[in-house]
Amino acid sequence: MTMEVILRKTVANVGRAGEIVKVKNGYGRNFLIPKGYAYIATAKNKRRVEAEAKRRSDQVAADEASAQDLADRLNQVEVHIKGKVGEGDKLFGSITSTDIAEDLAGQGLTIDKRMIELEHPIKAIGVYKVPVRLHPSVHAEIRVWVVKE
Repeated sequence: MTMEVILRKTVANVGRAGEIVKVKNGYGRNFLIPKGYAYIATAKNKRRVEAEAKRRSDQVAADEASAQDLADRLNQVEVHIKGKVGEGDKLFGSITSTDIAEDLAGQGLTIDKRMIELEHPIKAIGVYKVPVRLHPSVHAEIRVWVVKE
């Protein structure tokens, strides 16, 4: 005998969250349902899963749209950071993603420093293009001017 269940969480060798799968009665009633990994696939629960999936997709679309708006604003932004300079226009210390995030916050743009994809800290004066990952599918580029203090 088998039963249909809707998985609430991804279960190895069974399926991913949100999928409707057929499992043996004992496995479903004695393990999946009591542990909260699944619930019985009734018509009402199927409609609920569809509604949750639609709500999730709408949220993802809204997040991507807001990230794209922020990316359009960031592409117009220039960051000016002053640093103490030694011989050969090399900085004492370096400019990191934290410094860039703080300057952006001063301009009214709140960006998490982990979104700024700076491969290596900046150690010389000049103009740099720094990529920013706002969403898995949305990227922006900031121009960073490092100048003498």
